[in-house]
This record gives sequence, structure tokens and C-alpha cells, in this order.
Amino acid sequence: MAFMWPGFMWFYDPFTMAALMLAYVAGYAVLLFFAAKVAPRAAARLSGRLSLYAAMLLTAGLVLVGGGLAVVGVYYAAVSAGVRLPLAAMAGFVVFANLLTYLVSPWVIRLTYRGVEDPGLQRLVDEAAARAGMRPPRALLVEGPPNAFAFGNFLAGRYVAVTRSLYEMLPEDELLAVIGHELGHHRHRDVVLIMLLGLVPSILYYMGVTLIRVGLWSGGDREERGGALYLAALGFVSVMLSFIMQVAVLAFSRLREYYADAHGAFVAGRRQMQRALARLHIYYSRSPRVAEAARGSSLRALFIYALVEAAAAPFYSPGGGWAGGGIDEVVESLKRAEVDPVQEVFSDHPPIPKRLRFLDSVEAGRLH
Repeated sequence: MAFMWPGFMWFYDPFTMAALMLAYVAGYAVLLFFAAKVAPRAAARLSGRLSLYAAMLLTAGLVLVGGGLAVVGVYYAAVSAGVRLPLAAMAGFVVFANLLTYLVSPWVIRLTYRGVEDPGLQRLVDEAAARAGMRPPRALLVEGPPNAFAFGNFLAGRYVAVTRSLYEMLPEDELLAVIGHELGHHRHRDVVLIMLLGLVPSILYYMGVTLIRVGLWSGGDREERGGALYLAALGFVSVMLSFIMQVAVLAFSRLREYYADAHGAFVAGRRQMQRALARLHIYYSRSPRVAEAARGSSLRALFIYALVEAAAAPFYSPGGGWAGGGIDEVVESLKRAEVDPVQEVFSDHPPIPKRLRFLDSVEAGRLH
């Protein structure tokens, strides 16, 4: 039995969309169970055994090795049913699209945020870079709610962007910690690494969509219908695997945020990094509409603040003051806050309580 290849189709039809929705619902249900029941226990067992470096290597290995095996397995399972997927074309398209985004995004970001160079901010970036022993990127002052992010590439140059509101909100020592965090993203090449890992779930996704289309649009006698259902089911599984691999990429992104926090602590001090994160958490907890708008930004993965409601935040009074007095009391209160593991699994940033607790373990340049 062999199926006629229908070509590389880019647009979805109602049947494919319905099948994809079912795949996502099923995958989401499995991941919710994993996040609520399995992940907390696994994290509790591994947290004291794995260093940050080991956790990053393990997660990256899971995506590359596990995802690679999934791609090969799906491909040869399709071949056994008479369909040879255009894997090279799919991979080439995914690589090209991601590379184009990587090359163009710095100019798009500058155009979107209309950043301006500011001598005072550049002085702080230069100072933070000198402390870190690296060449300083260009500093941009941008408009928007309190946040900061790093962006750039080898063509456009490297940038650290800080919103004017954050620049005015934080004391200088805490602003140095935030800048140190963003310098860490540049030093660790986080944008490139996460982009490369993200290729794996994207390829699995396109393989799954194509197989669903082939299966749903194949007809004929009973034998061919059986093969068509097999292909649709295989595509269904491939889409679910892409979803799982994407969650693993998010886990890697969260680990890189810890890594950047450690770099911020190295540049300006552990307590300064914790205070800056706590002030950001307070601001967004008191400004839910602003948080919701920022959460919808296409650049939210670049922001220093997670914008994920993964922790209770009763750390401010309705009148505007911080509950318990000073910012250090808020830091200590946040450390004790409970974290929602379900929300954390689907976030590219760790929740603030975990970031604060992690910073307590950063001593003398060592990461635990």
C-alpha cells in the first residue's frame, strides 16, 4: 500500500485544525497531570542532587536527544506506512524562519520600542560590564512599564534595554543588578541557545501537521482507510511530542533565567538582585492591568520579570505601602510564598519566590 504525496501544504483545513485541537487538548491534559503530580516530586528529589549546570545539560540533552529520537521515530514510522516525509525541506524551512527572525528582530525591536541612547544609563551599563569583565553593549532607554531585556546579534550589535519607569524606580545598586542580569543573557548566548533548541519541537510539529493532513485526506478501500487512520494517529502523536518538547525548552529557558540572576548577583550583589526582583513583583502585583498587557507582548520571553501569577503576593497594602515595612522584609516574605507548579511548567521564567531562594545559594561565584 502506498499513498500519493499531496505536496508540502502550508494552510490548514477544518479537519486538520480539529485534529490539532484534539492533540493539544490531550497533550495539555497529560502535562497538567505531570505538572501537578509528577513534577513537584521529581523536582524535590533532584533539586539537592543536581547543580544548575547539570540541570541545564540534562534538560538540553532531553530536548536534543529525546527530540531527535522522536523525529527519527516518526519519520520511519511514516515510511513504514508508505509516506516519505520531506524532512529536509521541513527542517530547512524551520531553520530559515528562525534564522530570519533572529537576524531581523533587533531592528524590529528598536522600531517597536523607539529606544533612545541615554548617557546615564550607558554609564551604568559600562560599569556593570567592567565588573563582569566583558565589552559593554549599547544601552537604550525605552518606554513602557518597569522591565529590562537584552537583544541583538552579530549584525546589529548587542543592546541592553531598560524602560524609563524601571530606570526611575530602582536605586542605582539594584539597577546595576538588573543590568548584570541582562549582560548574563548576552554572555551566555541565551537567545541563540533557546532558538536552536526550539527547532526540535517546531520540526516535530510540522511533521505531525503534514501526517494528519495526509491521513485525513487519504481514501480508498478498507486497507487504505486503515493506513490513513494510522498516519493521522501518528501525526497526532507527533504534535503531542512537539508540545512536550516545547515544555522542555521552556524548562531550559527557566534555568537560563537562574543563570542570568546569578550573573546579576555577581555584578552587583545577591541582595541587590533580590531587592530588584521583589520591587518588580510588587509593582506588577499592584498593577494587574499593566501586567496583563505586558503578558501579551511578543517580547515577554526577553523581559527580566516573568509576568506569571505563580505565587501569592500579599506583600503590599491597599494604601500603597509595603506590608511589613522595608523591601528586605518583602524579600523574606516572598521566599516563603507557595508556588503553583502547574503555572510554572508553562512559563519561560521561574516564579519570583524560587528565584529569590536560588540567589541565597549563590555564594562566592558558585552555582548550586
